Amino acid sequence: MLPELTDSNFLILIFSVILILSILGTKFTAKVNTPSLLFFIALGMLVGNDGLNIFDFYDAEMAQLIGMMALVVILFDGGIKTNWTTIKPVAIPSISLATLGVAITSLILGMVAKVIFELSWPEALLMGALVGSTDAAAVFAMLQGRNIHDRLEATLEAESGANDPMAVFLTITLISFVQLEYHGILELIGSFLWTMGGGLFIGLLIGWFGSKALHRVTLNSSGLYPLHALAFAFLAYSGASLVNASGLLAVYATAIFIGNTGLKQRNAILHFNEGFSWIAQIVLFITLGIFVVPSDLFQWEIIWRALLLSFTLMFVARPIAVFLSVIGMKFNMREKLLLSWAGLRGAVPIVLALFTIIAGLSNSQLYFNVIFFVVLTSTLLQGTTMTWFAEKLGLVKAGRNTQINHMELLSVGKNNLEIVEIYIEESSNVTGKKIKNLGMPVKANITLILRDGATISPHGNIILQEKDLLYILVPEKDVERIEGILNE
Repeated sequence: MLPELTDSNFLILIFSVILILSILGTKFTAKVNTPSLLFFIALGMLVGNDGLNIFDFYDAEMAQLIGMMALVVILFDGGIKTNWTTIKPVAIPSISLATLGVAITSLILGMVAKVIFELSWPEALLMGALVGSTDAAAVFAMLQGRNIHDRLEATLEAESGANDPMAVFLTITLISFVQLEYHGILELIGSFLWTMGGGLFIGLLIGWFGSKALHRVTLNSSGLYPLHALAFAFLAYSGASLVNASGLLAVYATAIFIGNTGLKQRNAILHFNEGFSWIAQIVLFITLGIFVVPSDLFQWEIIWRALLLSFTLMFVARPIAVFLSVIGMKFNMREKLLLSWAGLRGAVPIVLALFTIIAGLSNSQLYFNVIFFVVLTSTLLQGTTMTWFAEKLGLVKAGRNTQINHMELLSVGKNNLEIVEIYIEESSNVTGKKIKNLGMPVKANITLILRDGATISPHGNIILQEKDLLYILVPEKDVERIEGILNE
């Protein structure tokens, strides 16, 4: 057999083993209440240069490309699932946290970095900017199934989806300052306004066009609809980035717009995006794990300084930023404390640290190692205690959300019908209620109930019980109303 073919087969074998281990690892991390990204990063470090040396990878530009493409997929998945009616009431605090909050966090961390790393002011502020934003992938994963109060969950989701552009803007601007490429204040203001405004405008424009195309174009296979939708995410990112606007903001705006319109084959698109988003996270964090050199990272000179910066972030910078950013926005003390503790860092700061390597800054390896360590400690400490802290603060809803899945039945023009599959969880809000008292839409028909392995013919006097499985035939336009009834 040709040596090249043998090498290819070996790489495919390694890839399959890594993918299987990663998927099984999500089960393990869920049991020990640890963010899965830690497992993925550890797996990447294991197969990297200082581990088993299976992959010898140190291409910053390729790592950055992988990182940005993965972030597009993750942001699109989070945005398309976001209900605009849910985040609209918290739009102002979310935007404040995503802009003012990031700036305040970056400034405080920059001042601390100036002292402990003895950097120049532009270099120190750059280190603060690199870790200034929360991470969409980490926050979305952390909130899933946690049952935190709706307003807080919506605020955190919207903030994490919208704050990456601010961090990218600050990072690129401060890199230019470090390289002595100074800009006037008016130029900086204009650049900021175009970065944010341009990204939002392009995102909404492509979202409008994408929603029209997805609704009106009938494809030969249902499997093509998810790819069609995802293509608009990459179009939004590239289109905005090529004109120096925020590509990540454009992706998030596109996703929210598409997700809140009459989306054909919604179920197929959402399920595909969820699976593809997991693949993106696995590839992203394993790549970043491979890229890091553990022998350089785990040195005492790095560890104690990075720990000091990380503790400053968690216990000083983030709380101050939250409390200042939501002044007058009707959050009580307990809610502010939870918002402060929920500021997880993840892939974005590490990917931004790659910018400094590509730019050839003299302290680029220091940036990367410190930011990597800050992300690890933030995720490990905050990610594992988030649910416990929310419960202690009394910010977890008493009833658990009912699991709702959709199955597309018919697609004829705009008259789409879906079969909604509903699993009644323990302590669900609808447990013990009669079907006739649920207030279901007139055209929604419960066709079947499965209980303890037996089928039950539904009628109005049936009382719903825990672990019941309901199948409801409903027009697509009434699906959100049913979700609201079952999770109110």
